[in-house]
Amino acid sequence: MIYSFNNDYSEGAHPRILQALMECNLEQNDGYGMDRHTAHAAALIRQEIRMEDVDIHMISGGTQTNTLAIRAALRPHQAVICADTGHINVHETGAIEAIGHKVIGVRVPDGKLTPAAVQSALREHSTEHMVQPRMVYISNSTEVGTQYQKAELEALSSFCKQQGLYLFLDGARLGAALTSRDNDLTLADIARLTDLFYIGGTKNGALLAEALIIRHPDIRPDFRFLIKQHGAMLAKGWIMGIQFEELFQNHLFYDLASHANEMAGKLRRGIADCGYSFLWPSSTNQLFPVLPNHVLEKLSQDFLFSTQMIVDEEHTCIRLVTSWATKQTGVDAFLEALTRLGASRQ
Repeated sequence: MIYSFNNDYSEGAHPRILQALMECNLEQNDGYGMDRHTAHAAALIRQEIRMEDVDIHMISGGTQTNTLAIRAALRPHQAVICADTGHINVHETGAIEAIGHKVIGVRVPDGKLTPAAVQSALREHSTEHMVQPRMVYISNSTEVGTQYQKAELEALSSFCKQQGLYLFLDGARLGAALTSRDNDLTLADIARLTDLFYIGGTKNGALLAEALIIRHPDIRPDFRFLIKQHGAMLAKGWIMGIQFEELFQNHLFYDLASHANEMAGKLRRGIADCGYSFLWPSSTNQLFPVLPNHVLEKLSQDFLFSTQMIVDEEHTCIRLVTSWATKQTGVDAFLEALTRLGASRQ
């Protein structure tokens, strides 16, 4: 059987979440996110971010969350700035452009935006003959596995305030960022430094669901109308509420992300011990090793992974992703195969 390192949503949900759903299965709940479980989950999140004056919405997926957040914030002539590798730029089938907003991708070496990078986009879009930049979109962790340090996010936040730009953080893999060995941010820091952000459940042990936190008062009005209009308001909204209720009780959200990072760390050290390098440094659950093509051909017979880019005629960068459910035996098998294949070429 092929073992998958292709993504962090191959498995269903953590047993505690499934058990909570089973226990509540025959309850009668109010619909459309107006139930007691969603309210309790929002209260737990407010406690975690140490902030009461926010709106919290449960949305079923990341693309819906990104699209709704950006649509709520921008007027028709306005655009969003992101890294050239940003999810909204390369992995959402033009969803943002489809609702009428241009995505301005800025080339950066490590997937992270800086004030200088944002400034370069502002300089290039400075008159009414062009779209008007109004929002900065970032991910933590990024699409290339890197993450923001507190000083970096503080600098970007300050710059956005000075320039009148909303700062939106995509947290699809926020758990991985917050529990990595290099992290110095908390959820409270992120809430303080952004105008809106979301906490990813889909890629951290939930069946589905992202929790969008909106702090800026100008983005909050009528948001539920947008959710409904765009088909993102689940009638059985309590299913998402129960999952976040469970994630933010007894440290489960952090424990699941820590496991994913731990498994990635074992892969990272083993790959490095075999003498291979990485295209980007990462201490989260996405790894981007550069491996010989003949090695990848053999590995692909037993393991599933995605190709990131062709490096040269003989080498390719792949992406390996670990999850809350990644097994130590799967990691060991991959490293044993990699070691064996390397030794066979000597």
